[in-house]
Amino acid sequence: MVTKPMVAARPYATYGLIAVNLVVFAICAMQAKGVDMVRSPLFVDWALVKPWVADGDYWRLLTAGFLHFSVTHIALNMISLYILGRDLELAIGIPRYLAVYVTSLLGGSAAVMVFGSVAVNAGASGAIYGLMGAVLVIVLKARVSPVPVISIIALNLVLSVTIPGISLLAHVGGLVFGAAAAAGIIFLPQWVLSPQHRSATSVSRVGWTSVVVLLVIALAIGIGAGVVYANSHVLVG
Repeated sequence: MVTKPMVAARPYATYGLIAVNLVVFAICAMQAKGVDMVRSPLFVDWALVKPWVADGDYWRLLTAGFLHFSVTHIALNMISLYILGRDLELAIGIPRYLAVYVTSLLGGSAAVMVFGSVAVNAGASGAIYGLMGAVLVIVLKARVSPVPVISIIALNLVLSVTIPGISLLAHVGGLVFGAAAAAGIIFLPQWVLSPQHRSATSVSRVGWTSVVVLLVIALAIGIGAGVVYANSHVLVG
């Protein structure tokens, strides 16, 4: 018999993520003495810029997901995080929720590193798109119509293409890795474990193993793309 994971009564992790993003934004705004964030030393040190990652600033693959360019940027992302995150967190529990969030964030950064330009990238939207992918997986598991979720995802992807300055790559990368992480947690155990071996421990082990593998893959892609970029520019130089 498989038991459900313990879940929080309130979406504390979602509240915490929103608080961290708001605090970081406030610090950057104070440093910049406004919302021209490139004047903030913290923003400059944390933003995702391919040449700087190539120089060894690998922490940017993660930290860029907690930066935002403007009040509108952070407001839209935090509203989306609240709407998507609260229900998802309550459905899968805090540890799994945070794992999906971080995996999505790193997946978005990996996509930018592989396919993106040298522009400055920042924002939580890669992780938020990953939450969309995770919600879609849960809807499929529940065997209810996925059309509303797919419609929302499609609309947001269209907006990512049509509105200037939005990183479609981060969104797609986050979406793919977030959906994959949720699928690893929810579907993979029933695919690889026979019914008689589906204990709570074995199901949890398979799910967590899949998430760790995805995290490693996202990091490997992001760092590897930086190494390739650095070597190619050394050769060109």
